[in-house]
Formats: sequence, C-alpha cells, structure tokens
Amino acid sequence: MTLLEVTVVILVLLSLVATLFFGAQSWKRGSDRAICIVNIHNVQKGVRSYSNLYGFDPGASAPSLKSQIIGLGRFVETSPSCPGGGAYNYGGTSGEDVIPPMGTLYMDCNLATSDAHVPTVTPDW
Repeated sequence: MTLLEVTVVILVLLSLVATLFFGAQSWKRGSDRAICIVNIHNVQKGVRSYSNLYGFDPGASAPSLKSQIIGLGRFVETSPSCPGGGAYNYGGTSGEDVIPPMGTLYMDCNLATSDAHVPTVTPDW
C-alpha cells in the first residue's frame, strides 16, 4: 500500500467515527427528552390521582401538594431529576399548592424552550 492509500483509509475511518459520535450525541439528547417527559407525566398523574382521591377540584388549593405527591410511599417515590441537567419547576402556572386545571402541567423543565423537554399534547393529562 502506498502512503496515499493509507491516508485515504484513515480519513474514511475518521469520518465514520465522527458520524457515529454525532449520531450517539443526538440519540442521547432524544433519550434525555423522553425520560424528562416521562418524569413530567408521572408527576402529573400523581397530582391527578391525589386530587381525585381526596376530592380536590382543578384550581383548588391543596396544602403541601408537592410533598403529598412526591416521597416515599407517595404517588411518585423519589423526586425526579432531569437527565439533561435541567431543573424542574413545580406549580409554574397555578402555584405550588394549587391543583392545576385540566391540560395544564403541574411540573415543567427549565430546558423546555431550548430542548423541547415538554410534551406538546397534554389535554388528557
């Protein structure tokens, strides 16, 4: 083999590795978004279950709602953490101790604007 052929082979291999690297990064971001949305969905189901179990209507004040939903033996066992490094905000639109209206999320991620860490369709949540 000549030096030119070896150089071409090395360049082709480097381009394949670079493509694989960028593809893996994209896959990781996608899985982070999916896990974040699952976390939001689980907390939302916990809020709805709590409100149904104890007779709270949407918009009603529920003292210490976050601690009633999240904790050992509660609807969500552990406090969720965003795998993408974001932080969760509780009660963003209604307040931390208020049952949100139907279709409104109780918890959201601060990466929602940059990485779409928020589901697009939530009316049935």
